[in-house]
Amino acid sequence: MGRTLSQLWRDQSGQSMAEYGLLTALIAIAALVAVRTLGENLRSKFLEMTQAISGVNASGY
Repeated sequence: MGRTLSQLWRDQSGQSMAEYGLLTALIAIAALVAVRTLGENLRSKFLEMTQAISGVNASGY
């Protein structure tokens, strides 16, 4: 029994899978933050363009 527990304790077969899982989660979080920030910046730019277009006369001046 003690030998089996010792072997399980030293077994590293699942270590790489856990590392890949953590790496994937970190990349997903970074992507979410980037997309959210980019979306907010795009929204403000489109709002600025909409306001600029609304202020132009039909004659273009």
